Amino acid sequence: MSSRAYLSIENLGVTFNAGQRASEVLKGVDLTVDQGEFISIIGHSGCGKSTLLNVVAGLVPVSHGAVILDKRAVDGPGPDRAVVFQNHSLLPWLTVYENVRLAVDKVFRGRKSRPERHAWTLHNLALVQMTHAKDKKPHEISGGMKQRVGLARALAMEPKVLLLDEPFGALDALTRANLQDSVMEIHAKLRNTVLMITHDVDEAVLLSDRIVMMTNGPAAEIGDIVRVELPRPRRRIEVDATPAYIAARHAVIEFLYARHTGLHAAA
Repeated sequence: MSSRAYLSIENLGVTFNAGQRASEVLKGVDLTVDQGEFISIIGHSGCGKSTLLNVVAGLVPVSHGAVILDKRAVDGPGPDRAVVFQNHSLLPWLTVYENVRLAVDKVFRGRKSRPERHAWTLHNLALVQMTHAKDKKPHEISGGMKQRVGLARALAMEPKVLLLDEPFGALDALTRANLQDSVMEIHAKLRNTVLMITHDVDEAVLLSDRIVMMTNGPAAEIGDIVRVELPRPRRRIEVDATPAYIAARHAVIEFLYARHTGLHAAA
């Protein structure tokens, strides 16, 4: 492992215990992520993708190994890691503005004045194109808009790593595509470090610098990593027929549905 890696996952193992029964979910996971990199993690259901993300978030303790972020060990939740889940998790009694402002106040109280926190809240709503709905409650906006607010709330914390757990999985195809484009634009502006869980191969190829492919559980590990050799900025209608896009997509599909599934079927 490079000591210079911004995010370093080192020989990570996670075992869940239920009474006298132990279930090894992750085993020997090693991954380094550079600052500003966009990494997708993909694999079959039950391969430990979300567990890995939750370990980085500090929501699940490691059984052995370590997660190091910016030279500090992760040992619990913190504002340097913000998570956007498939379920938006907005507080229904607060407005769009108040949901984002709540996170801003928690992280920046004492560091930014009240007017500065107000401006920062509006800035992040503008970043996800939700300023027009700032006074609405969650039940008054669409699913895609709720995810935009969740993204604004996470970005407003200025995390060192943005963690996305299938954030577009429950959305229709058009809304999903629009949000993917927004995430690409935001990443281009902020050059933030992103770790995303997805089941969607095309989403992974379009958004990512590298795609981490997990083996089937139990005791899942990293089976292979594909580097996406597509220049940025990316526009889906321009890249989806290019040799680099096709090659990355084929490599992921071959791993998930041919080589890996075939090996298990033959075992």
